[in-house]
Amino acid sequence: QVHLVESGGGLVQPGDSLRLSCTASRASGFSLDYYTVAWFRQAPGKKREGIACISASDGWTSYADSVKGRFTISKDNVKNTVYLQMNSLKVEDTAFYFCAAASHPELVSLNAVDFRDWGQGTQVTVSS
Repeated sequence: QVHLVESGGGLVQPGDSLRLSCTASRASGFSLDYYTVAWFRQAPGKKREGIACISASDGWTSYADSVKGRFTISKDNVKNTVYLQMNSLKVEDTAFYFCAAASHPELVSLNAVDFRDWGQGTQVTVSS
């Protein structure tokens, strides 16, 4: 099983930016050449929401409407790391953010059931 680790969360003010990172050891079999990765978030009392995905194959991306134009998902195959650049953060972006991976190179999905491996998450709080 792939052990994903997220980092980069924190407390910021509305309008600020944050960059989250998601990585895993190649020793666990994880490689962005073969794994599609997505970011999800969950706020207290709300359902888990898929917000961004990047495929292993060709780097196709997909975004939820709630973050489109503000968040950008990218990856560095050499560093085996996926990033989520979050700009123009809003109070409603406050949530626990998770990355998830699927060993399906052509998958592009924001559906949690499509992903087997999950990280422990990182908290993002946007507050004035």
